[in-house]
Amino acid sequence: MERKKILIVDDELDMRIFLCNLLGNCGYEPIDTGDKTEGIQKAKREKPALIILDAMMPKEGGIQMYRELKEDEDLKKVPVIMVSTIDKKTFSFYQKFQSTPRDKGVPEPGAYLEKPLEAEELIQLVHTLTTTDECSFDDDDG
Repeated sequence: MERKKILIVDDELDMRIFLCNLLGNCGYEPIDTGDKTEGIQKAKREKPALIILDAMMPKEGGIQMYRELKEDEDLKKVPVIMVSTIDKKTFSFYQKFQSTPRDKGVPEPGAYLEKPLEAEELIQLVHTLTTTDECSFDDDDG
């Protein structure tokens, strides 16, 4: 069975290493990059099943990359999990503030997670958004 590709775009190397290890151990094929430009190129070339995107990156950040993904005919259907150190309410306000009239068609991301990330929560979201069942956590809550 082919492993689903997950593109990770985050300027923090530690976060990329953590996500690559986590996703790789759960049967996915992680692909990572630290910036928007390379992220767009890899998304077009690799055709990932899902993109995990840091909202707040230097220069043109993740929010701008997200808009570009959703305006691209080949990439707009790829689900995106936005991750950030800012809370969701602040992020939503920032996104609205940054929007221009042409952005009206930009949908909300598939999910939004605050850092530090919870491994179980992330894997469950990845699983839900890519509909694969190659990884499961033991349910200790019983």
